[in-house]
Amino acid sequence: MSDHKYTDFGFKKVLLSEKQSLVDKVFCDVADKYDIMNDAMSFGMHRLWKKDFLGKVKDFSGTLLDLAAGTGDISLKYHQKASCGIKTPKIFLCDINKDMLNHARNRFINNNILEGVDFVVGDGTALPFEDKKFDTVTIAFGIRNIPDITKALYEIKRVLKKGGQFLCLEFSHVENDFLSKIYDLYSFKVIPQVGRLVASNEDAYQYLVESIKKFPPQEKFASMIREAGFQGVSYESLTSGVVAIHQGYNL
Repeated sequence: MSDHKYTDFGFKKVLLSEKQSLVDKVFCDVADKYDIMNDAMSFGMHRLWKKDFLGKVKDFSGTLLDLAAGTGDISLKYHQKASCGIKTPKIFLCDINKDMLNHARNRFINNNILEGVDFVVGDGTALPFEDKKFDTVTIAFGIRNIPDITKALYEIKRVLKKGGQFLCLEFSHVENDFLSKIYDLYSFKVIPQVGRLVASNEDAYQYLVESIKKFPPQEKFASMIREAGFQGVSYESLTSGVVAIHQGYNL
């Protein structure tokens, strides 16, 4: 028998050891058009989802790890909210993809934010941080791209302080059968073509919609968070389950 472990890369089965490089290539290829594509694919809804997501943050005075930070829009909004308080926020943006982090860095520079922010190239399954470092860990539209989600959840719990909050925003499973059929039609017939026209990369967005379809439904993912040792686990579906906000605490 083979000792090789396999995982999903969209609808394909690939070696677990190969998935990260394949995902990396997808995001390197689309980094320049990533934000534009988010608006085009979701008709701007991702902005409302992220607003609701940040509305779940319990404490803006602590240290934040924004995992799979991408182009930094979550981190920037967190900084803007946190800056309204007395304490200057300390934010770490961590992503395995250097191209995405470069866009995030430019976003912060363009907003004249030069202090209190670190940009760290790191793997979600082996985070380069000490135990119990962060008050809050967020990950938005990133966890389904991590090769070993269970391992990433354990790592997130490891770096959270006692009482710390984990928040995850991710595409999920539409709860209405009729809407689900419409959503699937849009996802598989329209989104890859938008990717071809806007980002000149149909394959990357074909992977995107396939990865969404393969991601666990709401209750299953909530169970995975509980099994990693989090307590107070809950989730809220948005837009009939197109996305869901999951949260848990390191108690």
